[in-house]
Amino acid sequence: MQIVEFTADSLRFSDTLPAQAPADGFVWVFLDRDEFETHEALLQQAAQQLGGSALLDLHSQDLRNPAHPSHYDYTSIYDLVIFRRLATQVETRAEAEHEAAAEAYHGQGGEPRIKPRGGLPAFNRISSRAVGFVVFDRLLISVHPRGCYTAKSFIQRALSDAKFSVDSVSARSRIPSSPADLVLRMVNTMVDSYLEVRKELTKQLEHWQAELLKPNSRFINWGSLMGARSQLHVLEDLCDEQHDAMQEWLDSLREQPMSSFAADAQLALTRRDQMVARARDVIEHIQRVVHHARRLEQSAETVVQIHFSAQSNRTNDIMRTLTALTAVFLPLNLITGFFGMNFEFMPLIHQTSGFWWTFGFMVLLVVVVVSVFWRKRYLARSRR
Repeated sequence: MQIVEFTADSLRFSDTLPAQAPADGFVWVFLDRDEFETHEALLQQAAQQLGGSALLDLHSQDLRNPAHPSHYDYTSIYDLVIFRRLATQVETRAEAEHEAAAEAYHGQGGEPRIKPRGGLPAFNRISSRAVGFVVFDRLLISVHPRGCYTAKSFIQRALSDAKFSVDSVSARSRIPSSPADLVLRMVNTMVDSYLEVRKELTKQLEHWQAELLKPNSRFINWGSLMGARSQLHVLEDLCDEQHDAMQEWLDSLREQPMSSFAADAQLALTRRDQMVARARDVIEHIQRVVHHARRLEQSAETVVQIHFSAQSNRTNDIMRTLTALTAVFLPLNLITGFFGMNFEFMPLIHQTSGFWWTFGFMVLLVVVVVSVFWRKRYLARSRR
C-alpha cells in the first residue's frame, strides 16, 4: 500500500497515514487488490479520518471483486467508480503462461485443467481488469490489479511534472487539483490503451479481408475470425458499461455544489469546468472506441458475405460452363444414339461416304453451337 500527499505544486510519499489532509491538497492511498483484505482496517480508518465516512460493506465487496463490471455508485460523502481497463501485453503473456502451466500440470495427473487461451494476441488483449476508485473531497482510495501500470505510470508522470514546475518558474503546474481530477486523468490513460489496440485489431482484420477476397482463396482461419467477432462484441459491451459509468459520474459532477470544488467561487468554477471538460473528453474517447469496434464488426461481417458471394459467383461460372458443354454434346449424343439403333435399313448406313457426311455434320453442329454460346457469353471467361 502506498500513501501519497498532493499539495498545490508538489507531492510526497508517506509511510503512515496523516492525521489530516493538506489544506491545499489531498491524500491518495492506492494498493493491489490482493492486499485489500490485509489493509481494509487501515483503509476504513483513512476513510473515516480523512474522508468523513467509512466505506459501506457493499462497496468494499465491489472493490474486492476482480470481475466487477464498470460501474458508478455514490453516497452523500463519497463516489465509487469502478472502471475496467485493458490487460497489458505483459499481463496477457503471464496469463497465457499460467494457463499453459496449468495444462502441463493436468497432463501429469493434477487438478482439472484450465484451457489455454487460443486466438491472436491482438484479440487476446480484449481482456479487462477492474480498477476501483473511492473519491472523497480530500481523499482518494484506489484498488488496482497486481502490477497495475496505471498507478505507477501516473506517479512517475506526477513526479516529473512536479520537478518541472519547480525548475521552471513560469511553468503551469500539472499536479492534480482534487481526487476527482486524479481519477479522470488515470481513467483517460486507461482509455488511451483502448485507442492504441484499435490499430492492431484493424491490421489483423485487413489482413483477413485481403485473404478472403483473393480469387483463389483457401481461407481456413474461420475459427479465429469467429473468435475475433466475439471479442469485438465483448469490447463493445465493455465500452458501453464504461460509457454509462462515466456519464453518470459526469452528471454527478455537474450537480455538485460549487463549494465542493474550492472555497473561492472563481477557482471553484474553473476547477469544475476543467473536470467536466476532462470527463467529456474521456466519454468521447470511449465513444470513439465503441464506434470503431462496431465498424470493425460490420467490416468483418461484410467481408465474409463478400467472400461467400464471390464463391457463389465462381460456382455459378463453373456450372454455366458445364451446362454449356453438356448442351454442346447433347445433339452429338442424339446423333450417335440415332445411328446406333439396331436396324438393317437406315439412311447412310450402307454408303461409303456416310460416316464422313455424319462426322462433318457433327463438327459443323459443334462449331455452330459453340459460336452461339460464345456470342451469348455462356463460355466467356469471367473477369475477377
